[in-house]
Amino acid sequence: MQLRYGFRLYPSAGQGAALARAFGCARVVFNDALRVREDARAAGLPFVTSSELSKRLTASKKTPGRVWLAEVSSVILQQSVRDLDTAYRNFFDSLKGKRPTMGPPRFKSKRDTRQAIRFTANAGWKITPGGKLRLPKVGDVSVRWSRTLPSTPTTVTVIKDSAGRYFASFVVETDPEEALPATTPEVGIDLGLGHFAVLSDGTKIDSPRFLRRAERQLKKAQRSLSRKEKGSANRIKARLKVARAHARVADARREFHHQLSTKLIRENQAVAVEDLAVKALARTRLAKSVHDAGWSQFVAMLEYKAARYGRAFVRIGRFEPTSQVCSACGVKDGPKPLHIREWTCQACGSVLDRDINAAVNVAKAAGLAVSACRAQVRRVPVPAQRDEAGTHPKPHPTTARQAGIAHL
Repeated sequence: MQLRYGFRLYPSAGQGAALARAFGCARVVFNDALRVREDARAAGLPFVTSSELSKRLTASKKTPGRVWLAEVSSVILQQSVRDLDTAYRNFFDSLKGKRPTMGPPRFKSKRDTRQAIRFTANAGWKITPGGKLRLPKVGDVSVRWSRTLPSTPTTVTVIKDSAGRYFASFVVETDPEEALPATTPEVGIDLGLGHFAVLSDGTKIDSPRFLRRAERQLKKAQRSLSRKEKGSANRIKARLKVARAHARVADARREFHHQLSTKLIRENQAVAVEDLAVKALARTRLAKSVHDAGWSQFVAMLEYKAARYGRAFVRIGRFEPTSQVCSACGVKDGPKPLHIREWTCQACGSVLDRDINAAVNVAKAAGLAVSACRAQVRRVPVPAQRDEAGTHPKPHPTTARQAGIAHL
């Protein structure tokens, strides 16, 4: 499988200027190609192919208005045309229902705070014996190697983020022999806001709430930015301070997700999670907390790490009544308000914790054998028939909000 490895770059002043020139040329090529296709669409002409765009790009380098395109590597310009093809393909797939809804490609602006260019293998880039990244028409850029690459990279993408930091993202083919030794535990995960994750064995992992903890510093930096005059150098400095503050929050959240997902994959043979309606929840009053939790990023990490290390990963439907079914006897007693965190099953008398009960039901719905499910049940001396959980009809989807937060 293909994975991306990101490393921090530290270009010199001259290399930074060369990268800025490369970013600008790639942006101009993208906009020129997009304008050609938009003009053809407006005139009722056939869709302009990629080969035709490449020919026009080559010819434009000889014109006085675009002669400066020859100052950068031709590979990144061709890749910019391919990026436009990918954007159109994703847009058409969304119209066909093959992927979530997205808009058509848009023109890029020089004021965009994130810039990126991509070098393929035929661009002539390489990693020098001294550990630097040699980029064509840029030079040998210093790299902070935090780990070794498992194989020879096929492409490298140079990125400048909103905080002014440079990164190199390598695409590599991972070794198929990386599967971890087989183990017996299997776990179901219930994601929430009070606790970031509750496991089917009774473990509760607190939510770090990185954004909430940094709100005071973010507010101060944003207030300082709003007082600066537009177009001034001080406003640029203030904007970078705001971007760096947000970058620290995002980096801390990503590190937390990586550590937790790696731990769960290493310790369990199978992992099951619920497919949450994150976009729907992001339109409710819980939007800030939902974005702060970053469930989608965490689940994506679980999925690719499970595929990489030979573990089983299962998603269950978001309409599974995980909080409405007793994990001990399987009786469904209906939805419950969010303030009810513990209740007693009327059928078997088990005292159930809402979150742990949902985690156990997630594992059962995924077909996992949860051996530690009794850890979340406190038995009381009430005689009751012990039956296995049966198959219950799925409830009708009401609203995205109700369907998404019923398990919290």
